[in-house]
Amino acid sequence: MKTELDWSDYKDSGMGDAYADIPKIGGDFAKAVAVCIRSGVCEQHGRGVMCPSFRVTENPLLSPGGRVTVLKKVLNDSEDAFLKDKELAEAMDLCVACKGCKRECENNVDMAQIKIEYLAQKNKLEPLSLRSKLFAWSSILLYRYPILRTLIRLRNRSSLLRWLGEKTFGIAAKVALPEVAEKPFQPEEVTYMPLAPHPSGEAKEVVLWADSFSSLFDPKQAEDALYLLRLAGFQVHIVHPLSHRGTILDSGRALLTFGLVDETRQVAKQLIGSLLPFLNADMPIIGLEPSSLLMLRDEYKTLGLGENALKLAKHAVLFEEFVSAELTRGGFNLPYIDGKIAKPVLVHGHCHEKAIGAMKSIRRVLKSVPGLDFSFIESSCCGMAGTFGLEAEHVEYSHQMAQQALVPALQAAPPEALVVSNGFGCAHQIRVTSGRSTCHLATLLRQALAE
Repeated sequence: MKTELDWSDYKDSGMGDAYADIPKIGGDFAKAVAVCIRSGVCEQHGRGVMCPSFRVTENPLLSPGGRVTVLKKVLNDSEDAFLKDKELAEAMDLCVACKGCKRECENNVDMAQIKIEYLAQKNKLEPLSLRSKLFAWSSILLYRYPILRTLIRLRNRSSLLRWLGEKTFGIAAKVALPEVAEKPFQPEEVTYMPLAPHPSGEAKEVVLWADSFSSLFDPKQAEDALYLLRLAGFQVHIVHPLSHRGTILDSGRALLTFGLVDETRQVAKQLIGSLLPFLNADMPIIGLEPSSLLMLRDEYKTLGLGENALKLAKHAVLFEEFVSAELTRGGFNLPYIDGKIAKPVLVHGHCHEKAIGAMKSIRRVLKSVPGLDFSFIESSCCGMAGTFGLEAEHVEYSHQMAQQALVPALQAAPPEALVVSNGFGCAHQIRVTSGRSTCHLATLLRQALAE
């Protein structure tokens, strides 16, 4: 089997271990599957993220360990079995790629990455559905054909169009699609000077990468992050989807979600090329949307993009991680008003934030705001998981995931409570399932300022 992703990090996994049980087909990919030791930790309820699909179904097949069992079976059979086994197809279909297993499993099974390889192999056998193509290319299509933004608004307001969308494309009629902002983020300048000196007394430069999700759907969070960075003493270079004429810069997150590895590789090369001058100048690349920014730090390393991708991985950092690190160094001292935000704040973490331990950074940042009353929602995946919660056959599973802990926590909170959610999909799921609005951490911090 010719794999589409680079699995060489696993080349020595299980070698010389008589109990590793490495499947005979798949090479290093098979070794990545075989790191699972079937401890059963993924088939438990309680704290943590994994495994959302097991939690709502109680079906061992739908846990990382269950998926590994089936994967080993088919990889010991034939490549044809790997592509056509119905049990494996069901198991992988309900994986929401939360990355909980990568953090919480003793051996860090990366089922999200395994699923991408599986889908990439399946794409060789059968073409993607029209719905999958629309979702995979959604960010780029929304920039290229602005009329689609109007069509989405019309669809959301028409029960007939919703019904037709479900019957024709399989897009869940009961769920509104995210709507593009009236004025997406498209700053007039490419570089913004600091609004105050940096505490170190040195000139500090950073890059703010405003990804497609942030720019299209929540431009305020990009505007607020830009303002905060400048106020903290940084010269800020902006890179956003329309930074380069004739090219739409995108992380490729949606493309890779559907196993479109070659297409992801092409957009990744374009983005890396645009960021390379900043990387060579050793500037941090700050991102707002967890799934997009962490794509630069994790998935790009599996696409065979060379040294520049590895350099980008070292420089890519979430907004909350950057602010937290600055606080540790004695920076990012903003003019907050003690108790200006008098309402309680609830924080919901994106699964990928949790997978890399970024919730600690959020906690540190929030502690720097005087008089702020905040708490974290203890929950697994919200259930939106990219477009999983928009798909007709998955919408009930999606809502069950949200109802496990997230929605009850929101319902129990005071009506005036503010909800912080940095994930675009999470924010939409919270709106769909609870009716509450959310804001990004950057927006909350700006609200606490003396201005």
